[in-house]
Amino acid sequence: MRVSLLVIALCGFSTLALAEESETKVAAQQARIEQYTYDSHPDIARVLSIDPIPSVCKVVPARMIYEDHQGQRHIMSYQVMGNGCSNG
Repeated sequence: MRVSLLVIALCGFSTLALAEESETKVAAQQARIEQYTYDSHPDIARVLSIDPIPSVCKVVPARMIYEDHQGQRHIMSYQVMGNGCSNG
């Protein structure tokens, strides 16, 4: 009985540790988001993903994940006009 309680307790602690570690990784990744400006000259070797542009008629934020020529992964945030505007 004690062994099973010990195993359950250890599993609970390991789950909490994994959750804390994943939150730390997400926070570190979010801190590395680069904001695009007209002065930016990103080294884009390969685009991995681009956020879909929403169907709204206003400027909205978007993100692009890309790799540079060194193989490093980057996340860039930029502004884009939505696809919801009509000319009529």
